[in-house]
Parts: sequence; structure tokens; C-alpha cells
Amino acid sequence: MSYDPASFRPCTFHDSVPRFLDGGDTPRAFLERCLEVIALREPVVQAWVTINEAGARVAADAATARYKAGRPLSSIDGMPIGIKDMLQTKDMPTEQGTPLLKGVETRTDSASVLALRQAGAVILGKTVTTELGMSHPGPTTNPFNPDHTPGGSSSGSAAAIGAAMVPATLGTQVVGSIIRPAGFCANTAIKPTFGAIHRGERLGFSQSHIGVHAGCLRDMWAVAFEMSQRAGGDPGHPGLYGEVVPRAAARPLRLIVMEAEGWAATDGRTMGAFEKILGQLRDAGVTILRRSDSPLIEGFEQAIGDSLALCRDLCGYELRWTLENLIERFGSGLSDSMMARLELARSMSIDDYRLALLKREEARRAFVAIDRLADGLISLSSVGPAPLMENRARDSGVTHTTGLPAFNAATSVLGCPAITLPLLAVGGLPVGVQVIGQPHTDAALTGTAAWITANITPVVV
Repeated sequence: MSYDPASFRPCTFHDSVPRFLDGGDTPRAFLERCLEVIALREPVVQAWVTINEAGARVAADAATARYKAGRPLSSIDGMPIGIKDMLQTKDMPTEQGTPLLKGVETRTDSASVLALRQAGAVILGKTVTTELGMSHPGPTTNPFNPDHTPGGSSSGSAAAIGAAMVPATLGTQVVGSIIRPAGFCANTAIKPTFGAIHRGERLGFSQSHIGVHAGCLRDMWAVAFEMSQRAGGDPGHPGLYGEVVPRAAARPLRLIVMEAEGWAATDGRTMGAFEKILGQLRDAGVTILRRSDSPLIEGFEQAIGDSLALCRDLCGYELRWTLENLIERFGSGLSDSMMARLELARSMSIDDYRLALLKREEARRAFVAIDRLADGLISLSSVGPAPLMENRARDSGVTHTTGLPAFNAATSVLGCPAITLPLLAVGGLPVGVQVIGQPHTDAALTGTAAWITANITPVVV
């Protein structure tokens, strides 16, 4: 099915809650509708590794009883949610996209998953990820054209939303693994401030984020907020600030266009569509700033100019110990792409890692320096629509089979919040536009996103 933003209808949850309360609908019935869509679309989309129908029905029935009694646990009580298979679930295997961990059960919930259960959410299943959350793809296809990738590494999480299977899923990002696939699959998604949602066992990565894919802004924010309220942020981090609903729509006065490394790689049709979005913003009274408008913006662009290579080095060095242990245990079974990452990591010294950390800190300081110039940044979420499944693009020594994260690496390096919105359709496929804020401005960023959603018309080319 070709993507048309005017007719696409994602699965949403918040608008069903009033009917749960008055008895016109139930979480159990909502779940069954989700399962019907999954049965219809999953043979082609292949978004799921495991689906726990029995456990989901028990949880949905419990939520139904709470609504009947007028005592829902939270704003997401009864919401069916998919969990990226990098995160642990006590009742399903956690295979992390590699055959080496096939069937492995930790019998443990990640902090984020436990928080969702405490909020009454229905943990429906595990969604497909790339191998160990890196570049080598799983079987998932793009829900709008199966010849194209859904993106990675949160491929199943993004595709499940694009296929209208569930209202929300969890994703993770160390480079571009939430925002890019979300853009490829017409999701509304957030990569929150670094550390805002407790990462559980993923604390070993110094810029890994847990975020939310959803069919709408309100569901996205509710899931993120309810998780953080219960699990908090990472140790030493204050968690996610805000309220249970997104901020009221607020027009930004000024937005800075972030070019990053993606500008030169973006195809002409996508760039033209993005410029039309910027034109609409200007017509609505938003001042658009570019790198030529301030030496501070130019300095910022230069500071983030090698973010892809920086992410490669940081992630490779931090992942090395996991990979070394898998090699020692199994001998083989990792993809060529993963072995190439391991060889890059093996070539790094501790001083190389220290230099990478220094470069990241310099980028963050340059980001703080532009804070007073605008209300936020705006950028594409990808360099174009989702590439074909057989894509083998390379950058910085890494094969990006699921699309180039050239507009995403910088925000991961910066640890700042980013929200992607489905504002473009290019050649029948979705392309996202992201708004970006300073750390801990996640709630305010939802107000910007809400205003853009309400006032900017999606562009189709």
C-alpha cells in the first residue's frame, strides 16, 4: 500500500478511553482488534518475534475490570504495546536479533517493561530488531512497500505502528534506531533526553536511549511519561519532566535548520519537500535560521560534522566486550557486518576512546551555545525514503543496510530530545521531519510538535 498522509489511519488508544469508562468499549475488545490486524498484515510485514496472546488477554481482561470499576491504573491502562527485542521480558524470550541467543529467557523485565506493567499496559509481544541492535537486518519489511526496509534497529517496533497493529511500541537508539525507522514507517516517535527513561540492562552504552513509537503524539507521550514516573531515569539522572498529556500547541518563534551530515546526502525530491515544510513555517510566522545566519550555528554544525564516525567508535568500543564474550562462547555466528564492527573496536586504544569522549563533549558545548538563538531545531529524520531491502550503503566503515543515520547520529551524540512527525510522502513512502530541543525540554518539545501537526500540511511529492 502506497503511503498517503491524508488517508493513513494509525492505531490510536487515548480516544478509546472514554468508551472504556462508559462501557461502550473494552480493553479486551481493543486488543482483539489489534490481533486481527496483526493476523492480516504480519505474514508480509513480519514485525514480531514473539506474541504472547494468552498473557495479553489476561492483562486486557484485568484492565477491563478496572475500567468497569472506574479505577484505571493510569492513562495507558489496557494499552497493547510491543517491546523491542533488545529489552528483557519475564514471560518471553529476549533474542536480540541474533540466532546465538535463540530462545534465551532471562525471566526478568527491563525497568521500562516493568513500569509499563505497573501502569496496566498490555505487553503483547517482542518486536524484531537488527542483530544486537546494530546494522544487520531482520526479516521485517516496510509496511507501505515490502520491497523497502522499515529501518533499524527498531525495525519491528516502527513497522508495527506503520501497519496499524498497535498504538505504541518501545524502541532503543544509540545512533539512529528510533527516529530513522519511525520516519520510514509514518510513526510519531520520541528519542527523549539521554537518561530520561531508565535503560535497565542497557546501561553499558553511554548514549543508548529508550524511546516510544506511536500512532499519535498523545499516545507517544503518555507511554514515555508513565514509564518514567514509575521507573525513573537512569541512575544519577532526574528522569522525564512534564505532565501526563503533551503540552498545548505552541508556535515556535525561531527554529534552526540542522544540516548535520545528512544535508549533502539527501536526494532532491526529499530536499524539495522539506523546503516546502520550511516555507509553510515561514508563512506561519516562524523565523527559520540556517548555519550562515550565525557563527555559533556554523560552529555547532562543524562540531557535529563527524557524528557518524564518532558514534561508530563510541558504540564499537562499548560493545566490544559483549562481542568478545559471544565469540568466546559460540566461536562464530555473528554477521560479517558485526565482525567488521568488532575489528574496528579491537583496533581502538583507551586513548582513542578518550578522544571520542572529548569530541562528544565539544559537540555538546557547541549545542548549548546556540540555545538562546531559537526555540529548537528542525531537520529531516532521514536522507530520503526507506531504501530497498538489498541496500548496502557504507559510511564510516559500517554497512548501513537499513538506511543511513546521517540526520540522527548528532542527536544521539548530543543526548537531546527529538520528536519525528510524519510530514512527508516521497514516491509513495513516508519521510519524517524531526524537531529537536535542548536536554530536558522534552515536554516543551511536545508543544512545538503539537503546533506543527495542527498547522503544517504534509507534503506529497
